[in-house]
Amino acid sequence: MIELTRQEARRIAVRAQLLGRDRPPDLVTLVERLTFLQYDQTAAVAPSADLVAWSRLGSSYRPASLVAALEDRTLVELKGMIRPYDDISLHRARMAAWEDPDDQFSHPRAHAFVAANDACRRDILRRLDDGGPLPQSELPDTCTVAWGSSGWNNNRNLTMMLECLASRGEIAIADRDGRERLWDLAHRVYPAEIVPEPEASRRRDERLLRSLGLVRPRRGSEAGEPATIKGVRGSWRVDPAQLGLPFAGRTALLSPLDRLIFDRKRMLDLFAFDYTLEMYKPASRRRWGYWAMPILRGDRLIGKLDATADHRRGVLRVDAVHQDIPFDDATDRAVLHEIQDLARWLGLGLDLPADF
Repeated sequence: MIELTRQEARRIAVRAQLLGRDRPPDLVTLVERLTFLQYDQTAAVAPSADLVAWSRLGSSYRPASLVAALEDRTLVELKGMIRPYDDISLHRARMAAWEDPDDQFSHPRAHAFVAANDACRRDILRRLDDGGPLPQSELPDTCTVAWGSSGWNNNRNLTMMLECLASRGEIAIADRDGRERLWDLAHRVYPAEIVPEPEASRRRDERLLRSLGLVRPRRGSEAGEPATIKGVRGSWRVDPAQLGLPFAGRTALLSPLDRLIFDRKRMLDLFAFDYTLEMYKPASRRRWGYWAMPILRGDRLIGKLDATADHRRGVLRVDAVHQDIPFDDATDRAVLHEIQDLARWLGLGLDLPADF
């Protein structure tokens, strides 16, 4: 059993997520190491996938390179995640079996919905076979049984059918026209290779662990080595390739959806950092801001940046810099440098609070 201090665990996590001083060379290498970028178009500052890339690659990163990689299918979008093209073969067997416990569209309820509307399913596949790729607006909605929900997906039958067919590997996102997804038959988009389970599961687990450095054990997964963290309850699995490596940190501004902090329990265990994404809260109940960006300094999360890209005024407006750990002069300078770099990358001026 490997015994880690909290600091050692934090440094493993930061280094695995490519947030140390040494930056990855390019976007494709970055996505291959992280395994995916989450596709989310909330753009209070910039879309999350672009922010994650900028925080690792720096201002040399251009969002157009992500668009180009998706167009030439070096990268592919699958279930809201942008993944390396070759990695899709690790997911296809589970999609074909339609047994993914982490996917709501593999739930028995989704099975019943598709079975009840098999004629609609076949209509969509025929239409794509004839003329794909196509946007949702050009696909037939011939469902006879509605998707019932107490939420905003209620009766959004075509949308839910497309999600189900994507989850079972029959259709795929071939491209985008702005924010609108263009659908096609999966065999025209995905690699032909299908890695069978459980080999695919083993390789997915290994890639996930490499990207995170250390994780809580998952049933059936033997990736990594067993570990404990002093002062943290429970067991972990650690990537042995990360053990004993030197650590050189830096200061970085993170997307609220960054994988370093996305698992809030893991974030608390490792960093003791108090953070919640507040975009869904009424303004009166927000403590840190609509899209507050966590601030990383070395191996510690030290605060949040409340900023908004105000394109109408042509500025990155900084409303507050919340200090969880009081900043010294060197930290002040490092955080200001990152804010200035973010504004330059966005092509905006900078509007700072008077007291910063």
